[in-house]
Amino acid sequence: MNPIVVIMFLIFVSITLLITYFASKRTQSTNDFYTAGGGLTGWQNGLAIAGDYLSAASFLGIAGAIALWGFDGFFYSIGYLTAYLIVLYIVAEPLRNLGKYTLADMIAARFELKKVRAMAAVSSITIVIFYMLAQLVGAGALIQLLFGIPYTLAVILVGIMMTIYVLFGGMTATSWVQMVKAVLLMIGTVIITFLVLLHFNFNIATMFGEMQNIKSADFKGEFINPGSQGKPPLDNISLIIALLFGTAGLPHILMRFFTVKDAKTARSSVMWATWIIGIFYILTIFLGFGAAALLTREEIISANPAGNMAAPLLAAKLGGDFLMSFVSAVAFATILAVVAGLVLTGASAFAHDIYGEVIKKGEITEREQMKAAKLASLAVAVISIVLALFAQNLNVAFLVSLAFCVAASANLPVIVFTIFWKRFNTQGAIIGIAVGLIVSLVLVILSPNVMNPNGTAFITMSPLFPLSNPAIISVPAGFLAAFLGTFLGKTESQDKFREVQVKSATGISTSDTTH
Repeated sequence: MNPIVVIMFLIFVSITLLITYFASKRTQSTNDFYTAGGGLTGWQNGLAIAGDYLSAASFLGIAGAIALWGFDGFFYSIGYLTAYLIVLYIVAEPLRNLGKYTLADMIAARFELKKVRAMAAVSSITIVIFYMLAQLVGAGALIQLLFGIPYTLAVILVGIMMTIYVLFGGMTATSWVQMVKAVLLMIGTVIITFLVLLHFNFNIATMFGEMQNIKSADFKGEFINPGSQGKPPLDNISLIIALLFGTAGLPHILMRFFTVKDAKTARSSVMWATWIIGIFYILTIFLGFGAAALLTREEIISANPAGNMAAPLLAAKLGGDFLMSFVSAVAFATILAVVAGLVLTGASAFAHDIYGEVIKKGEITEREQMKAAKLASLAVAVISIVLALFAQNLNVAFLVSLAFCVAASANLPVIVFTIFWKRFNTQGAIIGIAVGLIVSLVLVILSPNVMNPNGTAFITMSPLFPLSNPAIISVPAGFLAAFLGTFLGKTESQDKFREVQVKSATGISTSDTTH
């Protein structure tokens, strides 16, 4: 066990526990627990959004994907970054003006039927579980590799940490942990980028020139051009659709817009987040291609077959044990910050939407809400840890892309139609969420991720659905189902739509105005 790694990890854990201690003193109400009292500024929330969004899949996964597959890996950077344009221009302000704690609150602003809220909560919980599993599996593998402890113990330790952050510090602690992590991640990424550029005498043309020489029997095309993995073009298009539209439906990202006081600050948050996230994804070029140039393909694959350890290995190559330890601690911080946000989101869907609004019909005291939220946090953490113990061999990228696919297929159609379509009704909302959720899950089960004739997946047989990511089918299916469901249902009063229009644009409810 490397003592520098241990010291780095202990420093980070101490800082985050200190943050949680101070945050716990400021977490007195349900509003504090779910949304940090709505008191974050634009830049603070922008940093926290970046900390929430830049998960292990971004830092470890994309660097590894580019290192192993060249431009094909860079598709992820393109999709993750451009997705924020949809969040900025379509979702951020209306969501802040219409919602309170969760995505279901926003939809319930127009449709008061409990079934709609319950469906939105189920969709959110499904996304959270898949996303959480990916992070915990990644964390377990990282801790196991660095400390040499069993995978089971590693997952339990990470689970205990994330539970402490959420249970005692709520959204305040989670937000500040995410901010600290975002700063550390950017520092680590900039340092590695500088060292990679230094290796090539700050000549990017020389670096890309060297990429032309990278060859492998695994490649189905040129390393530097799209197609090195040999996937059908439709598969890459489907992946981009999932990443591009999925972000605007991810419940843990949407929940962050309730932590600021108004829509103007929400817009400012997205601007800050977009700049930070944009710079990071541009720098992934140097992480990935730098690893491809300075490490051998065999070195990367022997550490992790999916390439997830490419960034730490590159750090070790360029900066020795100290930089590798720092980068590994940053990766650990990345995972902890994201899973804490996910636990909070899952708990709010359980406690606020299903228990508070559906079961108790909104008749619940402040004390009962806090108790339910903390019990739900504990339950979400335990369930996730148990599932992660059995998911050690699952592909992390597959789980994350599934979360994006479900978010784009089930949540986004309902969000967009709720805000912009006058004719949209309760039946359309319920059918839209249900079809988007079911179609995306079923197609993934029938895809090469689960069925593979070579025995590398769960079921040894030819896949019944040819694409790895079904978004190209499931996203249109979600929109179409919401559209058809609306015309099959009863026409509803348009008073609610007019109120939603005014409130989504101004934050002012028509029922609050006097004439």
